[in-house]
Amino acid sequence: MGMIMRYYEIVLMIHPDQSEFILKIIDDCKRNIINLGGIFHYLEDWGRLQLAYPIKKLHKSHYILMYIEILEIGINKLKKIFSLNENIIRNIIIKIKKINKIPSPIMKVVNENKIDIGIDNINTV
Repeated sequence: MGMIMRYYEIVLMIHPDQSEFILKIIDDCKRNIINLGGIFHYLEDWGRLQLAYPIKKLHKSHYILMYIEILEIGINKLKKIFSLNENIIRNIIIKIKKINKIPSPIMKVVNENKIDIGIDNINTV
């Protein structure tokens, strides 16, 4: 495993019953990333959105998008942490070439339509 920091885009699908605790979940994720030697770059809170199909009998999920920089060994540990967290119903981690701090297309739709969010959107650098 290389000792090169790589960029990753992470989307977390959080159990909708946990929406009121989303700030704590985000803080826990940030803390885990930093503890694993990573750098947290950017976050978007997309809020609660309809799922394309039910997952674990759920029809909605609270979505979080994060851009981070971390070593490969750190991302493997982070995957394990996500898999053990019962509040995270799905996650996707994609290696990317660079970090894009422009609001995502989904964030633009959420801001335009004010889709069933539950809390204010968070954009941090």
